[in-house]
Amino acid sequence: MTVESTWSKEFILDILSTVTDPEIPALTVEDLGVIREINISPENGVEVVITPTYSGCPAMKTIEVNILATLQEAGISPAQVRTILAPPWTTDWISDAGRQKLREYGIAPPVGSPDKGTLFSDAPSVDCPHCGSPHTEMISQFGSTPCKSLYKCSDCLEPFDYFKCH
Repeated sequence: MTVESTWSKEFILDILSTVTDPEIPALTVEDLGVIREINISPENGVEVVITPTYSGCPAMKTIEVNILATLQEAGISPAQVRTILAPPWTTDWISDAGRQKLREYGIAPPVGSPDKGTLFSDAPSVDCPHCGSPHTEMISQFGSTPCKSLYKCSDCLEPFDYFKCH
């Protein structure tokens, strides 16, 4: 199939809105803010530019494969994915809808802005995504994946992941 004149960035984004994060399937790549650009040209087809959430994140290769498969299923060809590292991804790029989806999935969304000093300071104050209580404590700096910390709620006693600011 050749590049259609009806293809637009919005059309491609709509197609990609179904591609989820393999580590947190409640979130789409759109929710995460990893899609940086969509380029459409008659010569090269569609190019989707993404930024990894973390350097070396193992999910990014799967996300790339899923983006290409989703475009192919929609008849979008040729298509390619290009990864850029600058500017680096930040949790500020997670959409409001994505933050709500994290809560509903049982993961506390990032609080505040990225701060490298967190390693040497008090843990962020995080509300429990299960009961909403502010009475929580960090159990471990690292949770189920390197991008999360493990917390426990003092009220409902449930453990939960916190998506660290980055």
